[in-house]
Amino acid sequence: MTLRNVPMRAVLALPCLLAALSVSGCAVAVLGTAGVVGLTSVQEKTMGEALDDATASNEIKAKLLTESGAKFAEVDVEVANGLVLLSGRVNEPADRTYAEGIAWSSSRTRDVANEIRIEPPGGFMANVSDEIITGRVRARLIGSSKVKSVNYNIETYDGVVYLMGIARSTEELRRAAEEASVVGGVKQVVSYVRLREAVNRTPAPVTTEAPPPPATYQQAPDASYTTEPMPELTGANYEPGSR
Repeated sequence: MTLRNVPMRAVLALPCLLAALSVSGCAVAVLGTAGVVGLTSVQEKTMGEALDDATASNEIKAKLLTESGAKFAEVDVEVANGLVLLSGRVNEPADRTYAEGIAWSSSRTRDVANEIRIEPPGGFMANVSDEIITGRVRARLIGSSKVKSVNYNIETYDGVVYLMGIARSTEELRRAAEEASVVGGVKQVVSYVRLREAVNRTPAPVTTEAPPPPATYQQAPDASYTTEPMPELTGANYEPGSR
C-alpha cells in the first residue's frame, strides 16, 4: 500500500488485491493476526518477521503523513526483512533526506534503500500505469514454476520495477528479475532481494574479542557531520528483456 490516492487506487487494483495481500504491509490490517499466520506458513519468513515488517511499514507511513501529507503524498514505503525501500517523488532534496531519516527512526529498520526522485508530481495516470505494471509483474511471478511469488514485494515507479523479499536460491533470484524484465512497460528492474541463507545465517560463536558489526546492506548513518556525502544503498539492475 502506498501514500497516493488510496481509495481510487484500491478500486483499480482490486483484481490484484488477493495476490498483493500476501506480501503487503496491509495484510495485518485486512486479515488480522490469524491471516498473517496463514500467509507466513507458505512464505520464507516467520510470523514474527512478517509482523515486524508490517509494523515498521505502517509506522514509517504514519510519520511521513504526520510530518507533511503534501510533501510526502507520492512517497511509497515497502519493508521486507527490515529493509525499507523508499520510492516515488518529492519536490526538494531536503525532503528526500528527511524521508530517509524518518525511515531510520523505526526500531525495526535494519537498512534503507532510498530510491526517491526529486521531481514534480506525476499525476493520476502515471500512478495508474505503475499499478498496472506491478499487477502484471505479480502475475508473471505467480505463473513461474521456478519462483515462489509469495516471497516477493513489488513496487513500480515510472516504469522502474523494484523487487524485494527472499529468494530460495541464486537461480530463483535471477529468474524473478528476468520474469519482471520482460513485462511490457518495464524500463528497468532493480532487485533488493536477499537469499534465504543470508537472512538465516547463524551468528558467530561468542569469543573474548569484540564482535563484528551485524552484516547488513548498509550501516545506519553516522551522527557526526562530514563534508563527504553518505554512500547510498543500491540494488542490482536488470535491463528489460534480458532473458
